[in-house]
Amino acid sequence: MDEKIFDKVEEKTNVKREDIISLAKSIQGKDMNNERNLRKLIQDVAKLAGKKVSKEKEEKIIKAVKKDQVKDNLNKML
Repeated sequence: MDEKIFDKVEEKTNVKREDIISLAKSIQGKDMNNERNLRKLIQDVAKLAGKKVSKEKEEKIIKAVKKDQVKDNLNKML
Protein backbone atom coordinates (compact mmCIF):
# COMPACT_ATOMS: atom_id res chain seq x y z
CA MET A 1 0.00 0.00 0.00
CA ASP A 2 1.19 3.51 -0.73
CA GLU A 3 3.08 4.92 2.26
CA LYS A 4 1.75 8.41 1.53
CA ILE A 5 -1.76 7.27 2.41
CA PHE A 6 -0.62 6.10 5.83
CA ASP A 7 1.24 9.36 6.36
CA LYS A 8 -1.84 11.43 5.46
CA VAL A 9 -4.13 9.40 7.70
CA GLU A 10 -1.68 9.51 10.59
CA GLU A 11 -1.19 13.26 10.17
CA LYS A 12 -4.93 13.99 10.14
CA THR A 13 -6.03 11.51 12.80
CA ASN A 14 -3.02 10.75 15.00
CA VAL A 15 -3.75 7.06 14.42
CA LYS A 16 -0.55 5.09 13.99
CA ARG A 17 0.17 3.05 10.89
CA GLU A 18 0.50 -0.11 13.00
CA ASP A 19 -2.98 0.42 14.43
CA ILE A 20 -4.43 0.87 10.95
CA ILE A 21 -2.78 -2.33 9.75
CA SER A 22 -3.97 -4.20 12.83
CA LEU A 23 -7.52 -2.98 12.26
CA ALA A 24 -7.38 -3.98 8.59
CA LYS A 25 -6.19 -7.48 9.53
CA SER A 26 -8.99 -7.80 12.08
CA ILE A 27 -11.66 -7.31 9.40
CA GLN A 28 -10.10 -9.47 6.69
CA GLY A 29 -12.52 -12.20 5.70
CA LYS A 30 -15.40 -10.57 7.57
CA ASP A 31 -18.65 -9.84 5.78
CA MET A 32 -18.98 -6.06 5.75
CA ASN A 33 -22.61 -6.42 4.69
CA ASN A 34 -23.25 -7.92 8.11
CA GLU A 35 -24.57 -5.17 10.35
CA ARG A 36 -22.93 -6.54 13.50
CA ASN A 37 -19.51 -6.53 11.79
CA LEU A 38 -20.08 -2.98 10.55
CA ARG A 39 -21.06 -1.73 13.99
CA LYS A 40 -17.96 -3.31 15.54
CA LEU A 41 -15.75 -1.76 12.87
CA ILE A 42 -17.31 1.68 13.40
CA GLN A 43 -16.75 1.46 17.15
CA ASP A 44 -13.17 0.20 16.70
CA VAL A 45 -12.33 3.06 14.33
CA ALA A 46 -13.93 5.58 16.68
CA LYS A 47 -11.92 4.22 19.59
CA LEU A 48 -8.66 4.43 17.61
CA ALA A 49 -9.44 8.01 16.64
CA GLY A 50 -10.52 8.94 20.16
CA LYS A 51 -13.98 9.97 18.96
CA LYS A 52 -17.50 9.09 19.98
CA VAL A 53 -19.98 8.06 17.33
CA SER A 54 -23.64 8.69 18.07
CA LYS A 55 -26.21 6.03 17.22
CA GLU A 56 -27.59 8.39 14.58
CA LYS A 57 -24.21 8.78 12.90
CA GLU A 58 -23.61 5.03 13.17
CA GLU A 59 -26.89 4.41 11.34
CA LYS A 60 -25.91 6.88 8.60
CA ILE A 61 -22.56 5.15 8.16
CA ILE A 62 -24.19 1.74 7.94
CA LYS A 63 -26.70 2.96 5.36
CA ALA A 64 -23.90 4.52 3.30
CA VAL A 65 -21.88 1.29 3.39
CA LYS A 66 -24.88 -0.79 2.41
CA LYS A 67 -25.66 1.57 -0.47
CA ASP A 68 -21.98 1.31 -1.55
CA GLN A 69 -21.45 5.07 -1.19
CA VAL A 70 -18.28 4.77 0.88
CA LYS A 71 -15.91 4.07 -2.01
CA ASP A 72 -16.80 7.34 -3.74
CA ASN A 73 -16.38 9.32 -0.53
CA LEU A 74 -12.98 7.75 0.19
CA ASN A 75 -11.76 8.64 -3.28
CA LYS A 76 -12.78 12.26 -2.70
CA MET A 77 -10.85 12.37 0.59
CA LEU A 78 -7.60 11.18 -0.98
